[in-house]
Amino acid sequence: MSFFTKHKDVLLILVSTLLYFIFAYFLERTEFYKLLFLWFALFGCFYLLIKSKTIHTSTLIGLVILFRLIFLFSIPNLSQDFYRFIWDGRMILEGFNPYLSLPETFIQQGKQPISEAYNLYIGMGEMNGSHYTNYPPINQLCFLIAALFASKSVFGSVIVLRVIIILADVGILYFGKKLLERLNLPIKNIFWYALNPFIIIEMTGNLHFEPVMLFFLVWSFYKLHQQKWIWAAILIACSISVKLIPLLFLPLFYQWFVKKEQNWFTGFKKLSLFYAITLSTVILLFLPFYSSEFITNYSDSVGLWFRNFEFNASFYYIFREIGYLFRGWNEIAIIGKITPILTIVFLIIITFFRKNNSMIQFITALLFGLCFYYFTATTVHPWYLATPLILSVFTKYRFPVIWTIVIIFSYQAYANNPWKENLWLVILEYLLLYGFLIFELRKNDQYYKIVK
Repeated sequence: MSFFTKHKDVLLILVSTLLYFIFAYFLERTEFYKLLFLWFALFGCFYLLIKSKTIHTSTLIGLVILFRLIFLFSIPNLSQDFYRFIWDGRMILEGFNPYLSLPETFIQQGKQPISEAYNLYIGMGEMNGSHYTNYPPINQLCFLIAALFASKSVFGSVIVLRVIIILADVGILYFGKKLLERLNLPIKNIFWYALNPFIIIEMTGNLHFEPVMLFFLVWSFYKLHQQKWIWAAILIACSISVKLIPLLFLPLFYQWFVKKEQNWFTGFKKLSLFYAITLSTVILLFLPFYSSEFITNYSDSVGLWFRNFEFNASFYYIFREIGYLFRGWNEIAIIGKITPILTIVFLIIITFFRKNNSMIQFITALLFGLCFYYFTATTVHPWYLATPLILSVFTKYRFPVIWTIVIIFSYQAYANNPWKENLWLVILEYLLLYGFLIFELRKNDQYYKIVK
C-alpha cells in the first residue's frame, strides 16, 4: 500500500485547507485563471472526500465547520453585496426604513446617516447604491444583528454576518440529515451540499444569505414529513422572508394536501389554511416596514431583475439574439415579462399532471420547477444555485452539483475591464450542464414522467 493510499484522506484535508486559505486571503476576482485552478482543485478534493470509503461521517461534519471557519476573518473577494447588507442593517439601527431611501441620495446630498456611509457606498458600487433594497425582512434582521454587534466596523460586521451564515448551514446539516433518515436515503447525501466548495466559497466566503433561507426551507420539509403542516407553513413563510424564491414552490403543495387525502374537500381545506398561514406570516413580517411608498419601491426593485439585468443566462440569450435578428434591438423588456409566464405555465403542468405525492417526488418537482425558471431567466448569479443544490440532495438527481462546478465560467466576466461576459464560456457552461441533465433523465427514466 502506497503512502498516498494509506494517508489519502489526511492529504486531501490538508490540501483543501491550504487551497481554501489561499482562496480566502490571496485571491482577487479579476485573477480568473488562478480562480479556475483553485476552484477545480477544491472540487477534485471534495469529490474524493465524498467518495472515500474510509472517512467517517463525524470527520465530514468536522470538515463542514473547519472549512467555513477558514473564511471567518476574510473580506469577501467575489462579491460586493455585503456592503449593502451592512448599510441596510445600520439604517434600521438608526431608525430609518431601508426600503424608502437610496444610498446614493444621501451621498449626493453630502449626508452620512450611518457610520462609514461613504465607504459603504463606494464598496457596494454605483449600481447597487442607486436601487432600492430588495432584501426581505428576516434578511434585514440578520443585517440588523450585524449592526448591533459592529455598528462602526465593516470587518466586525463581516464576521457577524459570516457567523449567522455558518450557523444556518449547521442547521441545514442537522435537519437535512434527519430528513434523509426519514426518507431512507443515504446520510452522506447532505455533504453534496454541506461540503461543496461552491457553497463554502459563495455563501460563507462571499456572504450570500441563501443558507438562512434554505435552513427554514429544509426545516419546513422536515415538519411537513412529520405531518406538522402548520409549523411547515410558518417556516416556509420565514424562508420567503429571507429570499422570495420559495414563493415559486407554493403551487406545488397542491398534490401534497389534496391528492393525499381521500376526501377532496378535507385536503383542499388544509391546503387553503396552509396558504393562508404562509401568506399571513409573510405579511406580518413585512408589516413593520410598511408605508405607502414601500410597495412601489419594493416592486420596482424586484422588477429590475426581469426588465434590466442580464447575466449568465441560458435560453434568454438565444431569445435575445432572435430579437436582435428580427427587431434590431434588445427585447429584454418583453422577454423578461414572458419568461415568468412560461415558468408559471410549467409549474401548473407539474402541479396537476405529475405525481407529487411522496416527499421525494414533491422535492423533485420543486427542483425541476425552479430549474426551469433559472433556465429561462435573464439573470442567473452563481449563488442562486444553492437552492437547486440542496433540493437535489433529496432526489436521484445530481446535475445541480455539475452546475455548481461549471458556474465558475461566469466569473470570467469580472476579469475584463470594463465588465463583459464571454459568451463562449457561457455556452460551454450550459452545454456541460444540459448534457449531464439529459444523461440523468435518461438514466433515471424520468423524462416522460416530468413532461407528461
